[in-house]
Amino acid sequence: MKYANRMEGLQGKRTSAWDIHYAAQQARANGENVIVLSVGDPDFATPEVIVESAVQALRSGDTHYSEVAGRTVLREAIARNHARATGLAVTADHVIVVAGAQNGLFAVSQCLLEAGDEVIVPDPMYLTYEASVRAAGATLIPVPVNLANGFHLDGDALEAAITPRTKAIFFATPCNPTGVVMPRADLERIALLARQHDLWVLSDEVYGDLTFEREHLSIASLSEMAARTVTLGSLSKSHAMPGWRMGWVAGPPELIGHLERLALCMLYGLPGFIQQAALTALEHSEQIVGEMREIYRRRRDLVYARLSTVPRLRCLLPEAGMFMMIDVSGTGLEAVDFTWQLFRLQGVSLLDASAFGDTAAGYVRLGFVVDEARLAEACERITAFVDALDRLRAARA
Repeated sequence: MKYANRMEGLQGKRTSAWDIHYAAQQARANGENVIVLSVGDPDFATPEVIVESAVQALRSGDTHYSEVAGRTVLREAIARNHARATGLAVTADHVIVVAGAQNGLFAVSQCLLEAGDEVIVPDPMYLTYEASVRAAGATLIPVPVNLANGFHLDGDALEAAITPRTKAIFFATPCNPTGVVMPRADLERIALLARQHDLWVLSDEVYGDLTFEREHLSIASLSEMAARTVTLGSLSKSHAMPGWRMGWVAGPPELIGHLERLALCMLYGLPGFIQQAALTALEHSEQIVGEMREIYRRRRDLVYARLSTVPRLRCLLPEAGMFMMIDVSGTGLEAVDFTWQLFRLQGVSLLDASAFGDTAAGYVRLGFVVDEARLAEACERITAFVDALDRLRAARA
């Protein structure tokens, strides 16, 4: 039997990158002493106040269909948060609840893009961007960032990539995998290009609450950008809720209406008890997010202190999030070989960062997703692996 050709666009290097993670999960299930740092799923449980809220909702019979766009009270809470972040007059009509930011990215792509359109995206980018764009029949145009400037935006390259077919600019700030937080100057450059060329902008701000030294700024807050900006948000990282699949899209009400019609076909509303848990999470955000941010800051600092002094490794200190990019090209191994050899010899799984884009070739991504003791052990295993490579190289010489 024949399948639709567009299904081929959902496969490739960006999706096969997860193979090492699946292998690590299987090894752990088999009782092997592996340390899985290859995906952004933190080790700590969802805060008890959020869990209890969902439990109480279930016990009270909150198991029926819910509003397709999300309950008004939850959308209003999200709108208030977005209004505080942007200074805009945002209401529930500007928000739709989705099953995680990835679902939102896919849905927005189907609403904004058509066959023949081009979307320019700073490279490296999150793995599912390309598949979401391709599924809409459009073409993703990766634009390399400035490696010399720590993976920050190359505004000139972005401008040069615009063609008459360009429909939108997609980006993430803070960025997964690099941990880069876009400064105002870079956002202003993107905004200027969007206004000049009448482009949509999709801003993935899933890690916006988890910044360290540099504060997060939403591009929707800039002059004349609210009407052309779509913002993705999620509770997965900031509130330790990845398995709850709770996210949202904020944008112009007309777009939200289109997304609601699409959600009617795809999702038909998130379960009510999950929405109640999300509302509770937002009500306790200040404490929960503050604690999460400090945990990730401590873990980041531990990893950087232990691995930045290892010969042949070069660590980039992330400005936000739960990942660190490490340049392993000095070891003489391709990043994919480094990750698989490290996993097989030392039981630590990292991700080959080239899956996020060619600009990240030679880098691996390490997640701060286990406690500090296990992170320290992982660093020791990585150091031992690199030392063994040096000894082997010396013996061959």
